[in-house]
Amino acid sequence: MDENRIEGGMRDFGGRLQDAAGGLTGDPATQVRGKINQAAGQAQQTYGQALDEVRNFALEQPLTALATALCVGVVIGLSFGRR
Repeated sequence: MDENRIEGGMRDFGGRLQDAAGGLTGDPATQVRGKINQAAGQAQQTYGQALDEVRNFALEQPLTALATALCVGVVIGLSFGRR
C-alpha cells in the first residue's frame, strides 16, 4: 500500500474531526479548514491508489507497461522537441 493512501486517510480523518470541532464551537473558520483538509486527504488517497494500480499493472504486464511508457515518451519528445 502506498504511503500516500495512509497519509491521505489520516488527513481526511483529521479534517473531519476539525470540521466537527468547528461545528461544536461555532467557529466557521475551523470548519472550513477541516473541509479543506478533508478534500486534500481524499485527493492524496486517490493519488496513492492510482500509483498502486500503475505499480500492479507494471508487475502483472511488464511488456505492455514498457511499450506504453515508450509511446508516451516518444509523444512527449516529439511535442517538445519541435519548439
